[in-house]
Amino acid sequence: MFNFVRNIFSIEKDTKFAARIMFLSAPAALVFMLLVLFELISPFWAVLSLAAVVIFNIAMLFPITFEMQQIRKYISKLSNGGDFDEKSLKLSEKDAKDIVSSLNAMHSFWAHKTDMLEAQTISDTAVLDSLPDPIVMIDRAGNILGANLSARSFFGEDITDKNVDALFASNNFINAVSKVLKKESKSENLIFYVEKPASRKLYAHIKQLPWLSKGRAVAVISIYDMTKAMNIEKMQSDFVANASHELRTPLAIISGFIETLQTSAKDDKKARESFLKIMQEQAEYMSSLIENLLSLSKIEMKQDNLPEEEVNVIDVAEEAAQALSQRAEKRNMGIKLKFGRNIPEITGDRAQIKQVIQNLTDNAIKYGASDSKITIDIEKANAIPPSKSYKVAEGEALAISINNKGPKIGPEDLMRLTERFYRMQEHKDKNIRGTGLGLSIVKQIVIRHRGNLTVSSTSLNGTTFTIYLPISLHK
Repeated sequence: MFNFVRNIFSIEKDTKFAARIMFLSAPAALVFMLLVLFELISPFWAVLSLAAVVIFNIAMLFPITFEMQQIRKYISKLSNGGDFDEKSLKLSEKDAKDIVSSLNAMHSFWAHKTDMLEAQTISDTAVLDSLPDPIVMIDRAGNILGANLSARSFFGEDITDKNVDALFASNNFINAVSKVLKKESKSENLIFYVEKPASRKLYAHIKQLPWLSKGRAVAVISIYDMTKAMNIEKMQSDFVANASHELRTPLAIISGFIETLQTSAKDDKKARESFLKIMQEQAEYMSSLIENLLSLSKIEMKQDNLPEEEVNVIDVAEEAAQALSQRAEKRNMGIKLKFGRNIPEITGDRAQIKQVIQNLTDNAIKYGASDSKITIDIEKANAIPPSKSYKVAEGEALAISINNKGPKIGPEDLMRLTERFYRMQEHKDKNIRGTGLGLSIVKQIVIRHRGNLTVSSTSLNGTTFTIYLPISLHK
């Protein structure tokens, strides 16, 4: 019976509607009982009056109960993120309508705030992930709460499961972080060295976050790897020192001969002719050295700019062979060109590719055995062999091999051939002139073209330098 009535009036079971009616009607029932007790009214009229009071209370309480029930459903639906049609609410009380309007306004406000916060969070995450240096956020206990993409790549994807103490085995770093977390310092900057996973020189900036920042993060740590910059500085320092040394020797020779010609050999015609010849050789060497240094500098300046010319490598090889043919003839050497079928044009820097072929062919003439042949062979390759120090281009390539029949080059020398100013002791002993920069120039040009250089040397077949250049750099 009660369920039937409840269904008719859409009253839910847990609204305690009946209990409220009884509670409101209890004082009237007590009054009517006293009136009957003192025989001031008859029991019939007492029951009839109490029934009227109950009906009145029901009529007054039902609308409020029914509308509060709808509002509760509405709030519950909104709090769970569900959709609820406001128009389906049957509200007659002004206060109930005001409550729903306020709820709608509050819901719209916080929904907008949530959207803004999500968009800001996505934006902040994207910005942090785009930064090249590792950044981590830590709580008061030193636990890592967040890390950008660079930090996850540097330390591993499980970095947020670690404490900051586990990042580096460096007491200086741990002490600096501890000072910031204990509020002994607002920020700390330090340079420290680590040996694992590899020997590195690192710079760390640890800074307290402002108290307005939300969440449990109290400090942020940014790491900068100074190893590469340090190596570049060392290379520059070594380069300047080597260049200075290479220039100092011929300058000293020229200065010495000039002083001799001005004094003791002033009137010695034979000595003057001999000294002038040596001075000319030293001047030519300095000129070649300076030219190579300038060439190397220009190549490095363009290192980040991919070449865009369409280059016919066969034409370039023929031009290089023609330019060096007279030098080869002086040593009774011939230059043989071999081309595979359907050799395509490649994307590259024509002048630099010609410089590569000329440098390698010139070395083949200089260090190869006299009365032998130099072979320039151009073939298609399916792929470029990978490099340990840089990323090579993908796809098909041209393999340009230059072979001479000179003596075998030992493994220890092969590893150092492309070092700047490096010259084999055997060549120095034979007084073969060279700046030690030719192969360094070749290497830098090959790197700019995202190619690779390989060298093989045997007693039977001599030495072969193979340059791999991608057919297309813009796929």
